[in-house]
Amino acid sequence: MAHTKAGGTTKLGRDSQPKYLGVKITHGDKAKPGTIIIRQRGTHFIAGTGVRRGGDDTLYATQIGRVEIKTVRKVSFDGTKKTVKKVSVV
Repeated sequence: MAHTKAGGTTKLGRDSQPKYLGVKITHGDKAKPGTIIIRQRGTHFIAGTGVRRGGDDTLYATQIGRVEIKTVRKVSFDGTKKTVKKVSVV
C-alpha cells in the first residue's frame, strides 16, 4: 500500500511589511505644507492649529512654521477628562 507523507506547513510567506509609524518631525523642527509630522494608528496625537489629520490618522502640516507638541487636558463628549498630546504648527 502506497502512502504519501502529509505536507507540513511552512513558516515562510506570512511576514508583512513594516509600516514605519511614529514621529517624523519633532518639537521645534521646521515644517512645510504637506510635510508628514506623525504617522499613527488611532489618535494618540491630535491635530492642533496648522495641522490636519489624514484618512489613516496621519498628521501633516498645512502651513509653514515650527512644530509644537503640547500635553493638554481634553474633555470628552461624556464629560470625562484625559490628557492627550496636541501637535500644532506655528
